[in-house]
Amino acid sequence: METLLKKETVKRVQEFIKKFDSKLEVLVLDSTARTAKDAANSLKCEVGAIVKSLLFKAEDSFLICLIAGDRKCSLNKLKKILQKKDVSMANADEVKENTGFSIGGVAPVAHTISLNVLVDKSLNRFPYIFAAAGHPNCVFKITYNELVKITKGSEKEISE
Repeated sequence: METLLKKETVKRVQEFIKKFDSKLEVLVLDSTARTAKDAANSLKCEVGAIVKSLLFKAEDSFLICLIAGDRKCSLNKLKKILQKKDVSMANADEVKENTGFSIGGVAPVAHTISLNVLVDKSLNRFPYIFAAAGHPNCVFKITYNELVKITKGSEKEISE
């Protein structure tokens, strides 16, 4: 499992979060965190404390939405906030191309392309939340306020 920390995607996240706060670290899980439910089971926490990093295509640009594991991103709310009619989930190739991560390990930080980030306010229910760290078995623990700062995200109500 320690070899996971040597993967390029995980190292990229580790370096990014360490620059922000030297106390933050990537945790390697014995079981997968590919889905929010899997991650919650592995970490023995509520599903809502898992951060889903979802890539959306809004007409000709992409953005990341950070959503609590027990919620869904509302396309209608997103369209209103962005003032765009054509908003949809990105496909697997678009996710890899724009974030540098594969689905199941998309981190909220360290993307290969600079992306706007929207952070769903419902995540602030938890003292700590867990986000993917570049691989389905890797996460990092962070507070809501730290997540907003590290991602330079805009706090919005985007879930349902």
